[in-house]
Amino acid sequence: MAKPKNILFIMFDQLRWDYLSCYGHKTLHTPHIDRLAKMGVRFDRCYIQSPICGSSRMSTYTGRYVHSHGASWNNIPLKVGEKTMGDHLRKLGMDCWLVGKTHMSVDAEGMERLGLERDSIIGARVAECGFDVFERDDGMLPEGPDGSYDPDGAKEYNKWLKAKGYESDNPWHDFANSGLDDEGNVLSGWFLKNSSEAANIAEEDSETPYLTGRGMEFIEQAKEPWCMHLSFIKPHWPYVVPEPYASMYGPEDVQEVIRSDDEYETAHPVLKAFMDSGVGKAFSRKEVREAVIPAYMGLIKQCDDQMGRLFDWLEETGRMEDTMIVLTSDHGDFLGDHWMGEKTFFHDNSAKVPLIIYDPSSEADATRGTVCDALVEAIDLAPTFVDVAGGEPEYHILEGESLLPVLRGERAETLRDYAICEYDYSASPTADQLGHGVRDAVMFMVATKEWKMVHCEGEHRPILFDLVNDPLELRDLGDSEDHQDIIDQMYDKLFAWARRQSQRTTRSHTQLEEMRTKTRRRGVMIGIYDENEAPLELTVKYRGRKAPNMKKGVAAE
Repeated sequence: MAKPKNILFIMFDQLRWDYLSCYGHKTLHTPHIDRLAKMGVRFDRCYIQSPICGSSRMSTYTGRYVHSHGASWNNIPLKVGEKTMGDHLRKLGMDCWLVGKTHMSVDAEGMERLGLERDSIIGARVAECGFDVFERDDGMLPEGPDGSYDPDGAKEYNKWLKAKGYESDNPWHDFANSGLDDEGNVLSGWFLKNSSEAANIAEEDSETPYLTGRGMEFIEQAKEPWCMHLSFIKPHWPYVVPEPYASMYGPEDVQEVIRSDDEYETAHPVLKAFMDSGVGKAFSRKEVREAVIPAYMGLIKQCDDQMGRLFDWLEETGRMEDTMIVLTSDHGDFLGDHWMGEKTFFHDNSAKVPLIIYDPSSEADATRGTVCDALVEAIDLAPTFVDVAGGEPEYHILEGESLLPVLRGERAETLRDYAICEYDYSASPTADQLGHGVRDAVMFMVATKEWKMVHCEGEHRPILFDLVNDPLELRDLGDSEDHQDIIDQMYDKLFAWARRQSQRTTRSHTQLEEMRTKTRRRGVMIGIYDENEAPLELTVKYRGRKAPNMKKGVAAE
């Protein structure tokens, strides 16, 4: 029976679930990703654990909720000591490598406190989210008056572009993410009006083909078994794409916006603040959507074509027969829906992501080409990979669950009846806009198949959506007295989640059960009145013992 020896873990950045044709997009056709779905299982209810790059990825890599790992926003370090999928897999003999983005920030203070050097093997892994690095590329090299957001962004890619003749101190910006006018002026991709411009770069030299090639180079030289995280930068902004993709789509291909006037006018105060942010106001404008969305679609089309290149190569080299392929995203993109841009709220446009898993084993034959409606969380991937590698997931650390039983037709559902997503916006301007302190600028989503509730700290009422009768999430029922019973039930689920033992990570469930009786077998006798009340084998060390009378101390010689 065939078994997956390797895991190809593909993640796109800011890819909306409904911008793939297998998920129902009307004009954007993605045949290569669709083909993977026909070979495996497409999951329709996969929720991330935070609607922002860094904290979402840290949950996926650790298999733990944001509340557990603590890296609650971009550039908040993942604390030293958090185990990641690389730590779990290496114990089982499977290497875990990175090609692309993690958005991880190093806990430099924690490493210094523990004496971990960055150039040591363990120090390098701690500093890189548990991965061994083939090439890290967080894909962003913006520059401002106070310096760069990420001085190491696009580091190797920029070197590669310069070596190919793209002359600039920042070719990532000037060529890969900007257009060019007839007079040779760079039209920066940071300005949304330039999204309709073609990137000033040969298509084969742009970011997505480059990273695809680097992933193939890793696989060619890798020693099995391996897990390789091929983590793409696109279709994340800047929304600029080279030809032929820049001309593939126009305003006529833009799907109808999902929003209503009543939704905006009656919006919950916290939701309204996100709607009224600068990016929300921008994407509420027709000219912005008509410039950005065709480029966004072009970026996705390019991603799909590169998946065709990759999958064809895997088949030609025989690697498709023993490699599990997982394809997903770290979050979505509002693109003007619900009067918002970016991703930082809990509507399905952002918090739900595509998830397609191809399992080459014959045990998965019965589920090929099927669609799974189970509630899935991104934290399920780490225990799934452990399961594939032949290990027993450490569920006192990993908070998700293995999806292998679903992939192999043993169950149709996961074991959960709700999904959780969190957002800590205490470091964002929205917190100032609302006048919220650090402790109040936090939100939690709890979702079932029927309902989605958002709890906002700061003494706000909840937000509630009826996912059955209002699947587009346009009507907030959080202030409806008729739905108070539903709100109470959702709070019960959130309270049950909050009571979990997420920090008890140094002892497994089995060890804790063994500890219930282990102290008695090691001589601790509590509440025993007579030695005959306890089993002989437990008290043998205390029976038949002799000692001299020392009540008056040691006798003088």
